[in-house]
Amino acid sequence: MSDQILWFASRGSGVVSLLLSTAVVCLGFLIVVRWSRPNWPRFLTAEFHRRLALVSIAFVGLHIATAILDPFTSLGLVAAVVPLASSYRPVAVALGVISVDLILAVIVTSLLRERLGHRVWRAVHWLAYGAWPMAVVHSLTAGSDAFAAWMLALTGLCVVAVLGSLAWRTAVGGEIRSSLPTVVATPSQLPGIARRRIG
Repeated sequence: MSDQILWFASRGSGVVSLLLSTAVVCLGFLIVVRWSRPNWPRFLTAEFHRRLALVSIAFVGLHIATAILDPFTSLGLVAAVVPLASSYRPVAVALGVISVDLILAVIVTSLLRERLGHRVWRAVHWLAYGAWPMAVVHSLTAGSDAFAAWMLALTGLCVVAVLGSLAWRTAVGGEIRSSLPTVVATPSQLPGIARRRIG
């Protein structure tokens, strides 16, 4: 009975982690394009993004802990941190391990952001976007019920949400970039720009 509880806890926490990380990635795209609304300012979006990321990490930790304790996988502590060290579906587990390592790198650099500088932090922060597809493939290949209809539906929704957010970010980002010449115009260009707007 306890073994079954561990399996459900491991699988359930893994699914919740995928859903939360999907929401974190989508919010990340919103923050990049400086999305905000009068009743939902941008700083609140950024804060919600950070808090949701921490909750996601908590579920990732629960997923790893229960996977280590679950005798069905016999994962072990080493296999939980070293890619390809698992005897149970080594490639699938390795993708999950690498995904977690990338997320941990983002967390550590975020804690040291003031010391590292914005450029280094931003470069490492982009790793989070690489961690997400690895987590998706991990969820589809590591679980014994990965191809159950409900799991495929949830994974499909996650993929659609991220691709939709990426498409929206690309479109809006293009509009923002096209407006940059006006924003960064030199003083000698400003009178001409003002005349064009007035005319």
